[in-house]
Amino acid sequence: MVIIKRAYGLDNKLQQTLIIIYDALRIFFFVLLLGQAVSEKTILNLTLLQRGKPETSLVLITRLFKNYLKDHIKSFVVASLFMALSAATSGFLAKMMEPIVNLISSNNDGWNVVEICIAIMLAFTLRGVATYFHTVIMNKIGQRIVTDVQQAMYRHILRADLAFFHANASGGLISRMTNDVAVLRQAVSECMTSSIKSGLTLIGLVGVMFYQDWRLAAASFIVFPASAWFVTRVGKRMRRLSTNTQIETGNFASRLTQTFQGARYVKAYGMENMEMEHVEGITEKIYKIAVKGFRINALTNPVAEILSGIAIITVILYGGWQVTHGQNTPGALFSFITAFLLAYDPMKRMAKVNAQLQAGLAAAERVFQLLDTSPSIVDKPEAKPLVVDNYGVNIKDVVFYYPDGSLALDHLTVSVPGGHTVAIVGPSGAGKSTVINLIPRFYDVTAGSITIGGADVRDVTLQSLRSQIALVSQETSLFDDTVRANIAYGKEGASFEEIEDAAKSAFADAFIRDLPDGYDTLVGEHGVKLSGGQRQRIAIARAMLRNAPILLLDEATSSLDNESERAVQAALKRLQQGRTTIVIAHRLSTIVDANQIVVLERGKVVEQGTHTELLAAGKVYARLYGLQGDE
Repeated sequence: MVIIKRAYGLDNKLQQTLIIIYDALRIFFFVLLLGQAVSEKTILNLTLLQRGKPETSLVLITRLFKNYLKDHIKSFVVASLFMALSAATSGFLAKMMEPIVNLISSNNDGWNVVEICIAIMLAFTLRGVATYFHTVIMNKIGQRIVTDVQQAMYRHILRADLAFFHANASGGLISRMTNDVAVLRQAVSECMTSSIKSGLTLIGLVGVMFYQDWRLAAASFIVFPASAWFVTRVGKRMRRLSTNTQIETGNFASRLTQTFQGARYVKAYGMENMEMEHVEGITEKIYKIAVKGFRINALTNPVAEILSGIAIITVILYGGWQVTHGQNTPGALFSFITAFLLAYDPMKRMAKVNAQLQAGLAAAERVFQLLDTSPSIVDKPEAKPLVVDNYGVNIKDVVFYYPDGSLALDHLTVSVPGGHTVAIVGPSGAGKSTVINLIPRFYDVTAGSITIGGADVRDVTLQSLRSQIALVSQETSLFDDTVRANIAYGKEGASFEEIEDAAKSAFADAFIRDLPDGYDTLVGEHGVKLSGGQRQRIAIARAMLRNAPILLLDEATSSLDNESERAVQAALKRLQQGRTTIVIAHRLSTIVDANQIVVLERGKVVEQGTHTELLAAGKVYARLYGLQGDE
């Protein structure tokens, strides 16, 4: 305490000094906020890709605090205390220059070399320890927020409607969950650390400057209004550039995803050069935007250098005049200059903080845009679990329009008795797959109703509805995991015996055991390590394991060769036993045993009956069947 008191010279002069500091900082922050307000007004005129008006910085910061920072307030306060301690040491070291210079110039003011060395060593030790702790705590908070945001985004995306996935490229969604969130983490941890620590350091050093000579300090503050104006201008430009960068990064990720997934077709059609041109175009855009950002951000250094040069010249001229006229000591002037030079680094960091913050807020806005997208397919407040005695499906007078306004189903009526198999056929675009998507409520009907056992699918909970349905489609979705895990996807917590029984029922157990690691063989992304027939039989095994009373088959064998089709068809027949089954079929030979066949054209039922009846009628079905006669 003696060293600190002597270093800072605490006396009645302190009260006057604090008043002067308060007034100066109040003026500075008023100018800064005024510039920020002008910047916000300009930012509001920008047009973003996803939504009309961007949120203001205050709204985004408030939401970030309320949703994510609020839970870490205790840790944040502890980190702030360590930042305050680290900041205080800078002011302490600046003030220590006075007794050092006075000691050297034989104008001893009561200090000796040992005391000075102890004080300096203590200050550096405290700063090192405090910096360690506040760095760890703030990065921990930042990473926790990243984790929370990514989890929230993933939960929200999984609950989104199927239309959401059709409207948003997977690469763009991945970019938001990785790149945007990473930028947000930097804004939270680094910007908050820089702004608080640099701000406190600046306050401490400004305090030393005003304590030493308030007139000299006021003269050096002439650069602050210009600095505040420049900070807001840089922040405005950086937010716009950051938004554009994140959009283009999403486009880049989307293009990569499509190219890698379609690599077979890229090579088959010799489109490598075209794809390279696409990617080069996107990456060039990112490069140009990034260079603009570098240029704007780099302006902070020369501007800060010039403004600081003006201020230091003012200090040297005026301070030197004071010393030569006996109005100040060399030690006090050197302490003042040291404080000003030490303040240069936090001032420079503060100038960059706003640019980093605006980049983070641009990322936060894109994250919140995604989180604010509400699904339209949700449970009604009074929705109840689906509990029925008969799992017959009744599609009554259903009308459905696509999002673009085109008509898909026109007053469609189809009845599927419980335990029966009904096949839906027709030319491409007739609305067959739309029917399949409406039953589990991937979409909702525009008009009419779909009931299961008499219960409207819109009046029951989504979880209970979909738990009673198994889906096998032409586009078999296998995860980059083991065969065992892909089959087990049909039933949470399934035992290996259940998985094995399902595979045997799907006629898949034999080929699975011939794989290098049997059931533990990794199938690759989308099951690329397996043949089409093998992938389909694993999908059927998954449906077997689910053991749902309603089965939806969406052209499950259309992409298979004849040999694979026979194996899969045998598995499907076993799967259909005792289940209410709706089959969308391309190959009509696979549905000749259906209890009923419904023929669609342009969303309407044009024929309905058994295979024999429809052939005898000699209309649309007979014509379609005849066209496939040679297959």
